[in-house]
Amino acid sequence: MVALGLFLPGLLRAQEALPGGAESAAGNALPAAEATPGRRVLAARPMLSPGEYISFATSLRGEYRKLPAEWPTATIDQGVAFLEIGKLPAFEFPKDNPDSQAKERLGEMLFFEPRLSGSGQISCANCHDPDLHFADGRTVAFGHNRHLSKRNTPTLINVRQNTSFFWDGRADSLEDQARQVILNPAEMHGSEEQTVERLRALPDYVARFSEAFGSEEITLARVTQAIATFERTLSSRRNAFDRFLDGESEALTDSAIRGLHLFRTTARCVNCHFGPNFTDGQFHNLGLSFYGRKLEDLGRYAVTQRTEDVGAFKTPTLRNVSHTAPYMHNGLFDLDGVLRLYNAGMPTLRRSVAQKEDPLFPVKDRLLTPLSLNAQDLADLKAFLESLSDAPRRFYRPNCRHSPSHSRQP
Repeated sequence: MVALGLFLPGLLRAQEALPGGAESAAGNALPAAEATPGRRVLAARPMLSPGEYISFATSLRGEYRKLPAEWPTATIDQGVAFLEIGKLPAFEFPKDNPDSQAKERLGEMLFFEPRLSGSGQISCANCHDPDLHFADGRTVAFGHNRHLSKRNTPTLINVRQNTSFFWDGRADSLEDQARQVILNPAEMHGSEEQTVERLRALPDYVARFSEAFGSEEITLARVTQAIATFERTLSSRRNAFDRFLDGESEALTDSAIRGLHLFRTTARCVNCHFGPNFTDGQFHNLGLSFYGRKLEDLGRYAVTQRTEDVGAFKTPTLRNVSHTAPYMHNGLFDLDGVLRLYNAGMPTLRRSVAQKEDPLFPVKDRLLTPLSLNAQDLADLKAFLESLSDAPRRFYRPNCRHSPSHSRQP
């Protein structure tokens, strides 16, 4: 364990509650309707001198140079199936859809193919743009006839690590996720018959399906298998945090080193963002469902019909997080705003008189609590999160209108 007392006298002392209002440690007030009645608001942790911050970072750098099993103990709540953060493991393709280079190339073509949509104008890449780290940079996605979704587009980078898909987890495979999007009237507005007919009319596609699957048969199932195979190749590259784990001790700045320690301890991030892909793959209610209001989204409840899932959404990966703004299921926040929200313990809805007996009234996740982080803490956390993003890469799109070719830049 790091001897915090050597560098941070009083840093871990219990803080006195601030009088009045629900205000975050960073000084950002929450809307009155979101405040938790009677909740004590903790004062921000004391700031250190510049020299003390440098000394603390030096001490932490020594601790985190060790093997992860010897790192300072993470702050984990009871019942959390914690797995230490680290480098991504080797990946094995599913047995019911094995990998092949021919299938990858076909999947890449289909990923950029607008003929899969009813309008002939929309492809998977419209929402998962390679130049935007396979997200779209929008608040929420739009689909057929510019129909606006209620939800933000998540990145496809490292999607192969997931066990459920969409913010509400309604698909249990990448193949099913692709099928749902193609057939959804509000998204790609396609149909199986139209998709098959269009692709069968193109000799190049017929030849490539034969190469990938061993016969010329074209089906929607084969289309989604090929797309899913391509998407499983979309892995992040080494970032500053990975290089640090590989022994490059200066790959993380002093601020990022302090942020790493906060991430695993006082800031409590690893209760949900753990493991090599920085997600527990679970669903949590962060108090952002807008229940009973214009932007209401019931989240996971629409899939399971369980009251405990009202307002719950899947924990996203934090790899490449600085490239995939805006954030949350509704895309309403930038990174600084997200950090301030977590520091405040996230909004807690109050029941109105009409909602007193409402069985679906959402309950915020028990893992959320005010953190009392100061301005330097928030800056350090941000520095660590930024270390999880790799360098941008260019991805040359195949020409799906003519004779496509595999053209990813290595």
